[in-house]
Amino acid sequence: MSAEPERFPAACPTRLLFDQISDKWSMMVLTVLDGGPLRFNAIKRHLEGVSQKALTQCLRRLERNGLVSRTVIPVSPVAVEYEITPLGRALQRPLKALHDWMLEHLGEFDTAREVFDARMASQPHD
Repeated sequence: MSAEPERFPAACPTRLLFDQISDKWSMMVLTVLDGGPLRFNAIKRHLEGVSQKALTQCLRRLERNGLVSRTVIPVSPVAVEYEITPLGRALQRPLKALHDWMLEHLGEFDTAREVFDARMASQPHD
């Protein structure tokens, strides 16, 4: 007897959370913050290609979900520092495992893409 595949109904709370945690910038922000608290511009410097708007939205989502904390530093001009929360720390282990898995299989992904692209190039187009 085979197990039923997991179902994800529209109202499933894990769907939204999974989407918010696993998007491209969130995973990278959590990786960047693994070494300790950083200010916004320091995070941005580590993430080539991220816009200020995308990073701001990402940090707000992470903060709203309890994965990152935001601290205002009363200096002139005012600075903001971001840090991983204990809940965010709990996510670091599976996140690192996923990152390690990706690194281990990069060559296989490259090969699969090459095979797919060659197959698509040899097929007639409409």
